[in-house]
Amino acid sequence: MKTKKNIYINTIGCQMNVYDSGRISSLLAAENYTPVSSFENADLVIVNTCAIREKAVQKVHSFLGRMQALKKKKPFLTVVVAGCVAQQQGAALIERFPQVNIVLGTHAIDQLPDLLRRVKADGQPIVEVALTETIHEHPAHSVIPSVDREVTGFVTIMRGCDNYCTYCVVPYVRGREISRKPESIIAEIRAMVQCGVKEITLLGQNVNSYGVKQGLTSFPELLARVNDIEGLERIRFVTSHPKDLSDQLIASFGRLNKLCNHIHLPVQSGANPVLKRMNRKYTREAYLEKIDKLRRVSPAIAISTDFIVGFPGETDADFNDTIDLMKTVKFDSLFAFEYSDRPEAPAARFSDKIPSDVKYQRLQTLLDLQKEITTQNHAALIGQVFPVLIEGESKNQMKKPEAGIIELSGRTSENRIVNFAIPSDSLLDMDDLKGQIMNIRIEKAFLNSLRGIAVENQTEFLKPKRRHSHVA
Repeated sequence: MKTKKNIYINTIGCQMNVYDSGRISSLLAAENYTPVSSFENADLVIVNTCAIREKAVQKVHSFLGRMQALKKKKPFLTVVVAGCVAQQQGAALIERFPQVNIVLGTHAIDQLPDLLRRVKADGQPIVEVALTETIHEHPAHSVIPSVDREVTGFVTIMRGCDNYCTYCVVPYVRGREISRKPESIIAEIRAMVQCGVKEITLLGQNVNSYGVKQGLTSFPELLARVNDIEGLERIRFVTSHPKDLSDQLIASFGRLNKLCNHIHLPVQSGANPVLKRMNRKYTREAYLEKIDKLRRVSPAIAISTDFIVGFPGETDADFNDTIDLMKTVKFDSLFAFEYSDRPEAPAARFSDKIPSDVKYQRLQTLLDLQKEITTQNHAALIGQVFPVLIEGESKNQMKKPEAGIIELSGRTSENRIVNFAIPSDSLLDMDDLKGQIMNIRIEKAFLNSLRGIAVENQTEFLKPKRRHSHVA
């Protein structure tokens, strides 16, 4: 009988890392590892890392410093560094942080159980960072324990990137694009739905190019197949590269009833000279044309984006073009960052860097404008009714529960957070409520969320869900 052991996973970075951490947890559940909420109680600590920005790398190094102190107290503790920093820094991590036992590259997740056995047997650190040209088609049930009883889930449909934007390290740490077989993806989603998942987010560095290199089903065709899965309520996807956003995919927002009315379409800059130096392979005009097509198909579609400010060579005029594009599109939300050099990325060698104070000021200007736009967008929603998928208790309910009511939180199809209260009912517990879709009328608008009231009487509308057994 295998000895029971505790595992703590610290996930830093994108949704793909969240998915990979779920895979790791599932793999190690078969090795009798149980997740714990504190690394002090763990026998195995894994930090799943992100190398996209310097701040994320600093978080990794800080965490590993804490592991050095913990390992002095617990010499038999095993420490694993996984993800993009592991892939990028390799053996240098062990040289700098000798408390690390395994450096697990982005293509080596499925080797982890064997690597742990090797470390236990001989005590020698292991670095496994080889990039492969194949993608592991894990069994449909292999990620289920990590999402059991959850309403939303992630499914990776492809790995790697072939775009080579000059600021980005993804092709170097995740490898070239390779897509999973559609049958494997569909089987995994069906298994998750049987465990109660209602909303799936399909993940890839550039989902729009899914299947192209291998001659597989196209991404719009894959979406149509996922849309046919019984019991699934909603479909989302990230991330889309604007140059590969096809008319067929745009049309999917009008054809597929389960596809959420939201798209994340990173633009990075509103200036053509900057886009060219970034190697984004589209122009400002082409981006705006795709926004126009999306809104013709679905007028109320929510559009979010990414911006990098202070890219090398960005002039005041270039930044003003970015501001002008924001005012034109009126994005629902965005992620914005100051440019920072990344090892291996070509832009790190560009000589015309922007001073830190200029980058900071441009970022604040951009964020202030987005606050105004979001405030206006949200205010326009007051009085409207939206179907909201209940994800669980609101933060307010968890902090300050109020007698006689339960405050819930969920998201609209447009990916807006909505909080609302209903009378508590002893016949309905949280497992009954999670995953239900209720029509909510918006009464108040805030910067990061909305507040509303249920249109229906919940005692008539909500019905206890069938309890889902685990699929093995």
